[in-house]
Amino acid sequence: MKTLHCKEIKGVKIFEPDVFTDFRGDLWTTWKKTEFPFDIEFIHDKVSTSRKNVLRGIHGDFKSHKLFSCLYGQLFCILVDNRKDSETYLKWTSLILDDRKRKMVLTPPGVGNAFLVLSEDSVFNYKWAYEGKYPDVEDQFTIKWNDKRLNIDWPIDNPILQKRDK
Repeated sequence: MKTLHCKEIKGVKIFEPDVFTDFRGDLWTTWKKTEFPFDIEFIHDKVSTSRKNVLRGIHGDFKSHKLFSCLYGQLFCILVDNRKDSETYLKWTSLILDDRKRKMVLTPPGVGNAFLVLSEDSVFNYKWAYEGKYPDVEDQFTIKWNDKRLNIDWPIDNPILQKRDK
């Protein structure tokens, strides 16, 4: 496992797992407590499937850590620091998540994420760590995908959005 540090947003970590490939396909580990350099208890997994040009997010909350990856397809992923007391407040960064490089991203509480599907279909996996009740929509923040304060350079002008993200 290779660990990369996100220079743009404090507290974000990026991991590249070791992959075993043979004539049958690929095998890699998405989570093994003894191999990740942090002590977080993940208690909840979610999977999102989406089609090309769907944009999900920018969503987050102030109580959960999230470890996420793209299991299938290709995503343009955005991370935004929404912690008002952070030196990287309202800073953002982008990266490509896909089923070939298999990068995984760990975000701390207060960092939101979004993704735009670049492939025909995608499968996005989240691992959540939080105390108490799950921080569902009413406990989450949403930053408009094209918020002028951020000036994100999305590779599309007219994504498919749900009402919450408009």
